[in-house]
Amino acid sequence: MATFDDFSKLDLRIGTIIDAEDFPEARKPAIKLKIDFGDLGVKQSSAQITKRYHADVLLGRQIAAVVNFPPMRIAGFKSEVLVLGGISGEEDVVLLRPDEKVKNGTKIS
Repeated sequence: MATFDDFSKLDLRIGTIIDAEDFPEARKPAIKLKIDFGDLGVKQSSAQITKRYHADVLLGRQIAAVVNFPPMRIAGFKSEVLVLGGISGEEDVVLLRPDEKVKNGTKIS
């Protein structure tokens, strides 16, 4: 089982999607995201969320993400954060987001 100490090592934050585009080079269908995390800056992510979302409807949406994992290279793209979502079905992700708009970079605990 995970401990509270394990959980506390994760840096979970709220950010706003400021750019989104299809990522046809990825092995699995994905969208490239640029997310504003306030004082942490703008970070990139590759998100496999294409079953439910299109790039054009994501702009301005706030999301939750893990911001302290090491960056990963995905088809030459540097993915810096892990966007969080519920797995509703096979390859079907529902993005996690706050009920109300909050400041970019708000810590999740």
